[in-house]
Amino acid sequence: MAHARLATEADLAALTDIYNYFVANTVTTFDTQPYRASERLAWFRQFAGTGPYQLHVAIGAGNVVQGYASSTAFRDKPAYARTVEVAIYLAPHADEQGIGSTLYRALLGALDRQPDLHRAIAMIAQPNPGSVALHEKFGFRSVGELSEAGFKFGYPVDILIMERPIPA
Repeated sequence: MAHARLATEADLAALTDIYNYFVANTVTTFDTQPYRASERLAWFRQFAGTGPYQLHVAIGAGNVVQGYASSTAFRDKPAYARTVEVAIYLAPHADEQGIGSTLYRALLGALDRQPDLHRAIAMIAQPNPGSVALHEKFGFRSVGELSEAGFKFGYPVDILIMERPIPA
């Protein structure tokens, strides 16, 4: 069974490989070109062990990174400071093993202890029933949809917006 821990810079190559799978093969992200780990260093450095912006990894057998969950700024405006956007990515071989739940228990548990947070937002490219079910399991609810907000692989993609309150 995988366990979650805070990410370290030593995880960056594995995190990049996982993300690049989604860039190349899915509409889960609207990035269209893969990254080198060195290009993701600035992204990685936004995270801290405490506070609203965190990055947790799931570690499986052989100390292999199975996936990650992150919380980042929702928008770059001061009035959004109490809201974070969450994202989760699992290695292609790691779905249906409870790893997403392990990651969200760690990340959302940490966010729930942040006194100045109010909401977590998830933006989920559609269709993605597995991700929707995972988010619902952790208290997210659908609050809207952005119709054809993205365009990837030659077709438009809708985005489901889900939110979860952070306990006061």
